[in-house]
Amino acid sequence: MSLKYIIFWVLTLITFLVIIVIFSLTLGVAGIPAGKMVSVFLHGPGSTEYSIIFDIRLPRIILAFAVGGSLSLAGVLLQGMFRNSLVEPYTLGISGGAALGVSISIVLGLAAISRFTFPLFGSLGASMVIGILYLLSLKKVRINLQRLLLIGIMISFISSSLVMLLMSLSSMDSLHGIVFWIMGSLAESDGTLIQIMLAASLGLLAVSYLFCHHLNAFALGEEEAHHLGIPVESTKRILFLASSLLTGFCVSAAGMIGFVGLVVPHFMRRVVGHDHRILLVSSFLAGAIFLIVCDTVARIIIAPVELPVGVVTGIVGGSIFVYALAKEDIS
Repeated sequence: MSLKYIIFWVLTLITFLVIIVIFSLTLGVAGIPAGKMVSVFLHGPGSTEYSIIFDIRLPRIILAFAVGGSLSLAGVLLQGMFRNSLVEPYTLGISGGAALGVSISIVLGLAAISRFTFPLFGSLGASMVIGILYLLSLKKVRINLQRLLLIGIMISFISSSLVMLLMSLSSMDSLHGIVFWIMGSLAESDGTLIQIMLAASLGLLAVSYLFCHHLNAFALGEEEAHHLGIPVESTKRILFLASSLLTGFCVSAAGMIGFVGLVVPHFMRRVVGHDHRILLVSSFLAGAIFLIVCDTVARIIIAPVELPVGVVTGIVGGSIFVYALAKEDIS
């Protein structure tokens, strides 16, 4: 794959991203024409439009960029490691652990203590699942991928059952909080958390590029990758940890937003090919675009009421995925 090909797709996706961001900034209950945005930027703080753009819409877009890109990147890493395009970030139960942690904090009424309560408990829940998965999947100092996948699916079911148990025992206020959080939301007003999420997503994207050739070799199988000089076991550990951290950060910051880590890598693999040198960054950018679009739709489709973004990603992503698979079978 040539460098020109990679640059072409990166620039194309960045162009789409910029266009989508501009449209997202203009759309909402209070519409702001694109032409007026220039004067808003030039005049600076003080106007209502400036507050709407910089205090409400832009933070959501930045968070959508980080979360959408991270979920897609995690999907690419896991699918490359497992050599299975149906594996996604939520398959391993890490999201379930984060959801359980946040649900516990809601039931205990700890949200009023600190603005970082949800991310903290979500991260603790995700970290607990990561540790369990790592210890149980080790077999003679090797990570058994099939064992890891099966354990992750079971932990996901257990976590979901425990969350439902908490919901059945909680008050109406706690129940509403758990349900709304599980459906996903990008209405995060804390700038520090958004900055942490953005830094983590871009940092782990850079780290993942150290393993693009390893992932390409994994497509041939673990044994063949070993013969090519790839440190298979250490690579699996790092990729597992990176994808787990990405998933944990996303769920802790924005709740359960499904289908991004499954649908986007699957389609980008068809568009740009299987080479991870282009697949990693293209999936990251496409995931960011997809989630920004879905969040914009969630904000405006039944305005002034706002839909949870997870509902939109599930409906849109699932419908597109089923349509594409059906069309492939027909053709």
